[in-house]
Amino acid sequence: MRPADRTTTPATAVAAPCDVAPAAPPAPGAGAGAAAARAYAESVARTWRDGLGREVREEDVVDLLLVVSELVTNAIRHGGGLAGFEARPAREGLWIAVHDHNTVVPRAASAFPTTHPGGGYGWPLVARLARHVRVGPRPEGGKTISALVPLRAADTP
Repeated sequence: MRPADRTTTPATAVAAPCDVAPAAPPAPGAGAGAAAARAYAESVARTWRDGLGREVREEDVVDLLLVVSELVTNAIRHGGGLAGFEARPAREGLWIAVHDHNTVVPRAASAFPTTHPGGGYGWPLVARLARHVRVGPRPEGGKTISALVPLRAADTP
């Protein structure tokens, strides 16, 4: 499966840290939805690992897809819309960067809510499944949330 080049992320967007060159064309950008971002991120993860001659653990792909879904959905619902999305391989996994139009930084949460007010589970899920979650302003306005989602080879415990 190869990533589809839909809409590109603006060149001025804040990029996620990367210690390996991108393995695919730019990801879905403004106007894309969570499904397009998930498909792209999964494709980048599998292409990168396959390029190393090793398949990625399915559990890690599920974690990746959850993190992408939560961050992209939050950008659409609370961030004034998705302004761009990136996925870049790194030694430890995949850096994802979600760009939106809102400067408000989400409340940091490291534990699941004890009550259910109708939402609020996404950010704790991201905090548990991803590493090095960062929030920063975009030069053209809004913010970027980037996170490293660990990906292990299928033959690794």
